[in-house]
Amino acid sequence: MNLRQIWAGAAVALTVLSGAGFAEVTVSQSNDPTANLAGALSSMLGAEHRTVGAMADQQLASLAKGPDLATAKAKKAKAGELTVIRYDAEWLATQPAPKGDAEWQCLTTALYFEARGESLKGQFAVAEVILNRADSPDYPATVCGVVNQGGRNGCQFSFVCDGYKDVMKEKAAIDRAGRIARVMLDGAPRALTEGATHFHTKGVRPGWAHRFPRTAAIGAHLFYRQP
Repeated sequence: MNLRQIWAGAAVALTVLSGAGFAEVTVSQSNDPTANLAGALSSMLGAEHRTVGAMADQQLASLAKGPDLATAKAKKAKAGELTVIRYDAEWLATQPAPKGDAEWQCLTTALYFEARGESLKGQFAVAEVILNRADSPDYPATVCGVVNQGGRNGCQFSFVCDGYKDVMKEKAAIDRAGRIARVMLDGAPRALTEGATHFHTKGVRPGWAHRFPRTAAIGAHLFYRQP
C-alpha cells in the first residue's frame, strides 16, 4: 500500500468515526460548541486529501521519512564543537594537528613572533585582536592583510618590518601557535579581550592608549578596543 492509499484510508476512517460519534449528540446545537466540528473536520480532511493528491511521490516519500536526524545531528555537532575551549596545553594537544591555508600561516607566524613568550591565554588574546581587526571595516578584511598592514608609523605588527628575517625555529612554539591559529580560525569564541583591536606591552605607552578603552590585561600585554 502506497502513501496516498494510507492517507485516503485514514481520511475515510476518521470521517466514519466522527459521524458515529456525533450520532449520540442530543443537546441543542445552539448551545453545543462541538456541533459543527464534524463538518469542519470533514472539510479539513477533504482539503488535506486534495493537497496530498497533488504532491509528487518523491515529496510524499520525503514527508513519510522525515528529516535525516543523523545528518542534522552531525551538522549540529560540527557547528558547536568549538563553542567551549580551554586555555591549557592538555586541551590544546587534543586538537587536530595544525595545518591550513595562507590565512592560517599568517596567523601562526604572527602568534609566533608577537606572543610565543606569553601564556596560552596571552597567545589566544593576540589571535583575538588579529581576527577582530579582520572583521572590522577599519582594517583589511583578511588575516594576512591585517598582519602585513603598514602605516605612517611603520608596520602594525613589529616583526613584519623589524629588519630581521622571519624564520621560525622553535618547534614547540611553532606547533602551539599553529594549533591556536587553527582553533581560532575554526570559530572558537573570542572570550578574553572583549573585542580588542589593539595591544601593547606594559613597558611602553603608545599615544592611542589613553584614548582607547582598556579591555584586558593578560601577561605582559594590555588590550584595548578602538572606539
